[in-house]
Amino acid sequence: MTTWEDVVRLASALPEVEASTWYRTPALKVAGKGFARLRTEAEGGLVVLCGLDEKAALLDSGDAAFFTTAHYDGYGSIIVDLDRVNVDQLRELLEEAWRLKAPRRLTT
Repeated sequence: MTTWEDVVRLASALPEVEASTWYRTPALKVAGKGFARLRTEAEGGLVVLCGLDEKAALLDSGDAAFFTTAHYDGYGSIIVDLDRVNVDQLRELLEEAWRLKAPRRLTT
């Protein structure tokens, strides 16, 4: 089982990541911009930013670690079930989300 502390540890390997809050929930930010947040809604999970193509591929994969809700329809984010996700895949998703929000000076 992956915990929020594990998520923070994985993301902290990326430049200038800070643990913060976003929508009053624990979150990860780079340059003040959120790229992942822990949900407090009934379904739980970790919201991670991603491209719409990536989201579709993850949902189409049938992997129970990934889901969405109607609230996120049409939005580039996927919800990750921390009890089911593969840690290496989570690390990759966090890096991709970080790249979406990180300043160019950090990504080149």
